[in-house]
Amino acid sequence: MPLTTNLSNDGTTVVISISGRFDFGIHREFRNAYEKAEPKTPTPKYVVDLGGTEYMDSSALGMLLLLREHAGGDRADVSIINCRPVIKEILDIANFDKLFSIKDAS
Repeated sequence: MPLTTNLSNDGTTVVISISGRFDFGIHREFRNAYEKAEPKTPTPKYVVDLGGTEYMDSSALGMLLLLREHAGGDRADVSIINCRPVIKEILDIANFDKLFSIKDAS
């Protein structure tokens, strides 16, 4: 499965992990992942784990922006983690470091 969703033990953080292709093909699944998550706080954190992501296109950038809006826009707490160099480069070119906390794969 290219996308999995988990809620942290304390119920405050929604973790969405994507493997393979992050493109329009998983649009509905990605949207459902954050819309149907039930965090136990009015200000949840979202973590998008791209450690298994091999490909990302412009529709994925749009999906990340929709997640940010869902999470509260400028007040949102959304992190993108485990980015491979090619994925990090796409995010850097799009200036997503101004909108999200982005961490490289370690």
